[in-house]
Amino acid sequence: MQLRIGQGFDAHKFIKGKPFILGGVRLPYEYGLDGHSDADVLTHAIIDSLLGALSLGNIGTWFPDNDPKFKNADSMELLKKVLLHKTFKAWKILNIDSTIIAQKPKLSPYIEQIHSNLAELFSLQKNCISVKPKTTEGMGFCGREEGIAVLVNTLIIKN
Repeated sequence: MQLRIGQGFDAHKFIKGKPFILGGVRLPYEYGLDGHSDADVLTHAIIDSLLGALSLGNIGTWFPDNDPKFKNADSMELLKKVLLHKTFKAWKILNIDSTIIAQKPKLSPYIEQIHSNLAELFSLQKNCISVKPKTTEGMGFCGREEGIAVLVNTLIIKN
């Protein structure tokens, strides 16, 4: 049995005029996240954790932010492209554990929807995916409500 662990991290600042998308779910908030794509910070960190588990680089090497074809791209579609890569066909995701660091907006009312969205995408039982919102008690850029950061760990097993 061969297991691999991947770690992902991403952070985006808030910006007016963009929708706020997290885990493929559009949430009501006065700000969106700034980025070349839809800036779905959770999905970006998941992509990085999957790529890291198999030493395949990072989201920037797969989907460069200077490539116009990824401008405003749907991050869930980018994640699907990663999952369809030939290398991933030999692996199965066992567990995804994510921590979303945000002072605002309050994410707890939307966690179940995000959780369900991810479980469906990965064809995993809900108990194999963890989505935990945390605050920083006002410390740092997340605490000052300037943006959001996400940490993700993924465990995969060779088929």
